[in-house]
Amino acid sequence: MRKLRLLASQEVQELLGVSRTRAYQITNSKSFPDPAAVLSVGRIWLAEDVERWIKDHRPDPQNSEK
Repeated sequence: MRKLRLLASQEVQELLGVSRTRAYQITNSKSFPDPAAVLSVGRIWLAEDVERWIKDHRPDPQNSEK
């Protein structure tokens, strides 16, 4: 059985390496994945959706220097 990995806004912010305000802007953009759930504590995303979005939309700074 595969383990379900979920991320809240704080974890998304940390993965993106941005401020809370910038993370809010990014997660509200049309290109960002829809949350898997909206709870009383906030929105929750599937980790694989967020990781895929980061791979597709955020260039790796180490690769861009080469």
